Amino acid sequence: MNEYKFSLHIHTNYSDGKANHEDLTDIAMQAGLDGIITTDHNIWVEGLDGFYGEGNKKIMLLVGEEVHDRTLTPPGNHLLAIGQTKELAPYAQEPQRLIDQVNLGNGLSFLAHPIEDKLEQFNEKAYSWVNWEIKDFSGIELWNQMSEFKSVSQDLSSAVINALFPKRMSLGPLERTLDLWDNLIATRNRRIVAVGGVDAHQIEKKFGPIRIKLYPYLHHFRSIRTHILTSEPLDKNFLEAKKQVLNALRQGHCFIGYDLPAPSDGFRFLVNNNDGQFTMGDEVQVTGGLTFQIRLPSKGLCRFYKDGKLVNEWNNREVCTHITTEPGVYRVESFIPYKGKLRGWIFSNPIYAWL
Repeated sequence: MNEYKFSLHIHTNYSDGKANHEDLTDIAMQAGLDGIITTDHNIWVEGLDGFYGEGNKKIMLLVGEEVHDRTLTPPGNHLLAIGQTKELAPYAQEPQRLIDQVNLGNGLSFLAHPIEDKLEQFNEKAYSWVNWEIKDFSGIELWNQMSEFKSVSQDLSSAVINALFPKRMSLGPLERTLDLWDNLIATRNRRIVAVGGVDAHQIEKKFGPIRIKLYPYLHHFRSIRTHILTSEPLDKNFLEAKKQVLNALRQGHCFIGYDLPAPSDGFRFLVNNNDGQFTMGDEVQVTGGLTFQIRLPSKGLCRFYKDGKLVNEWNNREVCTHITTEPGVYRVESFIPYKGKLRGWIFSNPIYAWL
């Protein structure tokens, strides 16, 4: 498999960000990314998709949109639309119609920060997803870095520490969001892909002559990433490469890696049965038993889940194996110590095993 590191859910100066698209590709190259996906609020900027850079090292830029309903209080139902072919903000008040329009354009739709907490001391509202009479969306944003800031900054001192020392903040997706994901898969009996988003704006504050950048783009781009796996190297033709990326995300051939503590490159979650070998996002039949293989990039804590329930755990291991004959939805979480705390490191997409 070929692995590519992408940063998702990024805002530019077309909405409430602090950089243009070309600047962001330069920062992404500095961070060692292979691609970024921008999603400005209720605006789709056409014509900027493409490869940026020179020589062998190029950055892929995909321009999506974060569509939300401004008529709600607070504005809600934020949807990340990726790979669409037109402006989608006019459909914001009808979430199902919005999702249908994304699908008609062969794009992808992810529920952004589906569970979010208020930050009342700073008058920050919770922008959770509220309309669940929907179907056929691609997946959810399992880990949103700036939503996590709200959850772990419930008093002034923690907010100041987290803002000034962002490397000490991130712990992992909210347990409530993990539970929601498991329940959505169970109740809808279909693939629901998880991605990680940074929700990058680069907040700038001025205190007299001093200007401070909080959560700068470079920090975001080095932290929560969605690692995309493709069977073939990305095509040199941008349109073909875009199809490869979108198809990998659609199939769930990806995982979320928090790459600040240690690179998560090389993580693999595979299963073998009588029909061969399969990876994250695949659907397999329980024929002759299943042998799951987990390979971590380095030693860490690894937890193995079936239908949202912990069924196995290994500590200080790089390679883990689980054999079963039971159907179910299987996924992996891994944790690593960093800055004095055990932190979420890797969150796989599931392998779906059916009878």
